[in-house]
Amino acid sequence: MGILDWFRNRPAQFDTDRLSSELIRSATEKAITLTNPRLNVLPACHARLAPAVATAIGFVQAMVEALPSARPVSSALWSSDRVLRAFFAAPGDIPAALGRSGNLKTLFDKFPELDEACVTLGMAIREQQILGTVLHGAIVRRDVVQTSVSFSDHRTHACGRDESELRRLVGVQAFEYLLAQALSEIGEDRVERQELEGNRALIRARLRLLRDQGPGLGSMFAAAREAASEQGELEAKLLDNERQLEAIGDSGSALEMELACLIEVLENPGRYLRVAQKRLRLNTMNVLIDETSSELAVDVDFSIADLGGTRPLQRAFVLARCARGDVPAQAISFDDAARYLL
Repeated sequence: MGILDWFRNRPAQFDTDRLSSELIRSATEKAITLTNPRLNVLPACHARLAPAVATAIGFVQAMVEALPSARPVSSALWSSDRVLRAFFAAPGDIPAALGRSGNLKTLFDKFPELDEACVTLGMAIREQQILGTVLHGAIVRRDVVQTSVSFSDHRTHACGRDESELRRLVGVQAFEYLLAQALSEIGEDRVERQELEGNRALIRARLRLLRDQGPGLGSMFAAAREAASEQGELEAKLLDNERQLEAIGDSGSALEMELACLIEVLENPGRYLRVAQKRLRLNTMNVLIDETSSELAVDVDFSIADLGGTRPLQRAFVLARCARGDVPAQAISFDDAARYLL
């Protein structure tokens, strides 16, 4: 099975309920395939990598299991569901967000009998300090510092025919994210090694030129002391270059270092991926209030994903159930349209 087959068969590759030897074996093979297939030449590569893969899968399984159940998201429910009103400013924002998902439209097109699908609804969350009015009993207090919460940039990513399939997809994407972080770190080491090896080749060529013929035409005019000084500087640079290469390992040990990097990332998934459950008590204006307040409010529950690694990112999200009727038949991609105008 190649890389494309792995992506086509994602749901079957991840079991959110158990940690089987078959799952570990399959995930280990995919970790190698997606990172560097040449790792297979290393002695006992699978056996050395499998424990780290098991750790990562266990972490992801616990994360997926802790996610709250999918909640209905529909424009028809917006007026009566105060949580949806906290997430979306207007009912029309819901089909607009769902319509931006090509994956969701493809899913409904592929399964015409499907009336409902499950998706991950991601959102940017922003908390800012504002001055507002607070009622304490019969006393009105003005210019009180409050926290306003807003949700924006709604995007639907993974989608499945039911919640079980969606959770498997979330698990696969989380595991792939960890592999992507390992590959990013490996890539940085590769670039550094290539630059050092290239610099070493240039320094050695310059040294040979100085030792064999002097510094070219400059030897007709430069003093011998200057040529010797340049040679000394190049020898010092070459020595420093060799030390740096030794520190990161030469090309002969590169595969071992790549395997070690992959193991390090998968053994410590919490460094790169954290998902926590969050509850905010918000009033009708999306202002945070405390439990003692008598003001009309609703508890808004959602998950927060903190992505570490090379590009840190924080997003709020929920698992959602949406109806076919809430997905516009033809979604307009304004990003694509803008590209044609440039």
